[in-house]
Amino acid sequence: MRSTDTGLLMVRLVAGLTMAAHGTQYLFGWFGGGGLSGAAAFFARSGYRSADLMAVVAGLSETLGGLGLAAGLLTPLAAAAIVGTMVNAMAVKWSGGFFAPRGIEYELLMAVSAAAVAIAGPGRFAADRFVPVLRAHRVRYGVAAVVLGIVVAVVTLTLFR
Repeated sequence: MRSTDTGLLMVRLVAGLTMAAHGTQYLFGWFGGGGLSGAAAFFARSGYRSADLMAVVAGLSETLGGLGLAAGLLTPLAAAAIVGTMVNAMAVKWSGGFFAPRGIEYELLMAVSAAAVAIAGPGRFAADRFVPVLRAHRVRYGVAAVVLGIVVAVVTLTLFR
């Protein structure tokens, strides 16, 4: 066991489960969230067309991406979901500055954490070790996932906002 594997596991678990919990606020109203109706209202106020659709997409991306990152399962795709969602959130909140309550520091931290895991690989303690194509980490998969997340975020912002 290498310390790098333990460190990656810690980052995956904390970032992934935090993101998944945030997504369940959108989907189910758990942890004090507003559920789909509250999320749709937020997206409508933020200038998104198809706010109901965006609430579902964001909730699923955050929940499934977060769980995937935590488990180290399909890590590049899980990271892409998180990166894309967080780039969208940063674009919406950009005028609020860096710090809370309207800043982007949470979104930036989550996006960079997911991107770093995608590029570094999920480590030895990951479900990807049982997925033949992902068993041996490839940096190009991680970089491609980060690029995919950013491209999807830009397309979403362009088409829906």
